[in-house]
Amino acid sequence: MLNSEHKATLVLVLTTMIAALGWIFSKEAIAGLPPFGFIGLRFTLASLCLLPLCYKPLKAASGKDIRAAAGVGIILSGALMCWIHAVSISDTLGEGAFIMSLSMLLVPVIAWALFRQRPRRVFWVSLPIAATGLGFLSLSGGWQESSSQLWFLGAALMLALHFNINSKYSQRLPVLLLTCIQLMVTGQVGLTMSSIFETTPPQVSADIWVWFALSTLLATSLRYVMQTLGQKFVPTGNAALIMLLEPIWTVVLSLLWYREVLSSNQLLGCGLILLSLLLYQTGGRLRNLFRYRPKSAA
Repeated sequence: MLNSEHKATLVLVLTTMIAALGWIFSKEAIAGLPPFGFIGLRFTLASLCLLPLCYKPLKAASGKDIRAAAGVGIILSGALMCWIHAVSISDTLGEGAFIMSLSMLLVPVIAWALFRQRPRRVFWVSLPIAATGLGFLSLSGGWQESSSQLWFLGAALMLALHFNINSKYSQRLPVLLLTCIQLMVTGQVGLTMSSIFETTPPQVSADIWVWFALSTLLATSLRYVMQTLGQKFVPTGNAALIMLLEPIWTVVLSLLWYREVLSSNQLLGCGLILLSLLLYQTGGRLRNLFRYRPKSAA
């Protein structure tokens, strides 16, 4: 029988799949919606969908807890504003996904700096393998500097900080409450920025609203609840490397949806990232992955 950590690990793997779908949903939605306005509406509605489920915890929460959750939301909103701007000006989703995944490589280092949580030694073996894999993916076809890459990198740095802070507060606050407040704060920041920098389109087609709905319900509400729940039971370093699966799923979906072709470099990069995950999860002993260990008697 799976224990809580193993179940949470599976939840995080599913979260990466939903997050990858969110790249497709978002790219399609902002074809007819202003990017900041899209984020604002998406996250505000996602928060309102969760509100009935966390009404009682919200009433019982202290002002200090609400302010702490809102602070985490400010960090998340900064990361997502950078991300959606990068998506809107980028020609390829795959490259952006791999740059964003660098945030997961920075998480254990930031945890060490902020909370004195020293990474396990095997992390320093897994890290260069994953970085090499990301290099093969990003350098496939040649590296071309663009402003979108800088925006993706900025978002990655902020997400690494958010991942650590979110993990900390998920230990003391109800998952739904923490998620709901973060989403609402992000939504309000997005709507504010949209009112300042963007113009509302006179008409939006029905298919754009379908993509918007999928982004809101699946890639936002469900995704962030699952991620926060998974982080509650999985150590930060483990969760960070699991989240590296997101760019792999994004490449697969881009291949299926946009007919992008995977080169040999990209396939090698995906393999190296998976290898780094397996090494870290098994403590550097891959054979343990296939070794049956019966549950000890209570």
